[in-house]
Amino acid sequence: MSSEPFKNVCLLPQTNQLTGLYTIIRDKNTVRSDFVFYSDRIIRLLVEEGLNHLPVIPKTVATHTGEDFSGVGFKGKICGVSIVRAGESMEQGLRDCCRSVRIGKILIQRDEETAIPKLFYEKLPDDISERYVFLLDPMLATGGSAIIATDVLIKRGVKPERIFFLNLICCKEGIDNYHRAHPDVKIVTGCIDKGLNEQKYLVPGLGDFGDRYYCI
Repeated sequence: MSSEPFKNVCLLPQTNQLTGLYTIIRDKNTVRSDFVFYSDRIIRLLVEEGLNHLPVIPKTVATHTGEDFSGVGFKGKICGVSIVRAGESMEQGLRDCCRSVRIGKILIQRDEETAIPKLFYEKLPDDISERYVFLLDPMLATGGSAIIATDVLIKRGVKPERIFFLNLICCKEGIDNYHRAHPDVKIVTGCIDKGLNEQKYLVPGLGDFGDRYYCI
């Protein structure tokens, strides 16, 4: 795990609680039900942190005591966009924090002959250009899929500074690759791993997140 600072990257506070959660989901012996439960806890923390970075406007409300309270209200609408399929695991965490939030989906798969990520499908809210977007994908390894997904959002009119890429685990190589393409997008992550192995898997990593969340 790295604590090295990166520009435009928000790393969750590395508390004992968070380290304990990651210890559970990294363990190859963790059963699926526990993997889902503790992954969901981390996802909720990521969503809460993402919400902390949204702009607000002053808002005053009347309380039951007859006093006014000077607080804030969120400025603008948000939506989530998951990179199918692993990113769909993060949708419920967003719904738990934001009632009736709109969700879009982007499907990117590697070409079997070239191994290059390719866009296969997109379904996004019609007014996505007017929203703040939480891009959802649990792992940022090489960054190829995330770069394509962000390209799609920008082509649909979303400003890069309105995109927040939420992931559970990333690495320096993935951050560098992603920010070379999209330097103005903020990454919100829970852990920065030491790197990639020869197969381009995050290490120490946790295996295939989608398989462990949905299948095993």
